[in-house]
Amino acid sequence: MKRIYRTLFLLALVGLLSACASPKPQPDEGGAAGGPTGQPDDRRGVIDGGPQDARSLLNDPQSPLAQRVIYFDFDSAEISAEDRAVLAAHAEFLAAHPDVSVVLEGHADERGTREYNMALGERRAKAVLQLLVLQGVSPSQGQPISFGEERPVALGHDEASWRVNRRVELLYSGY
Repeated sequence: MKRIYRTLFLLALVGLLSACASPKPQPDEGGAAGGPTGQPDDRRGVIDGGPQDARSLLNDPQSPLAQRVIYFDFDSAEISAEDRAVLAAHAEFLAAHPDVSVVLEGHADERGTREYNMALGERRAKAVLQLLVLQGVSPSQGQPISFGEERPVALGHDEASWRVNRRVELLYSGY
């Protein structure tokens, strides 16, 4: 029985990892107008001085857009000054790419009731969306949702684990 569960777990893990893989962007051939397929590319915009493809901006590990997790203090939905700077880069990107949307997944640590943590995760996600909107993003580009304590990234029962579980993850649609 353990062998079956282990096999199913490994298959699920492989499926998840392959689903997370992103295709490498194709270089523009230069002769076609718009994107590499010759079709107009609506996702081109300026975020740091020159036109770049939205996908390459989001997948560039050197870009401030690579940081897509905002952390929170215990029992708080207040965004730190450091994370405000990160969200400013995301707001600039979203404002320049109105066809791109982002899901804001709010999370909490395991302390507190399930209902309280669901509400706290929602307050955190909505706080991130509110800051993005204040910086020029259309409210329709963000979808706040809450998972409360249901999807921890760390399974420990200590402050280090709780700290990384108190977060909002920014998940760009199609990227």
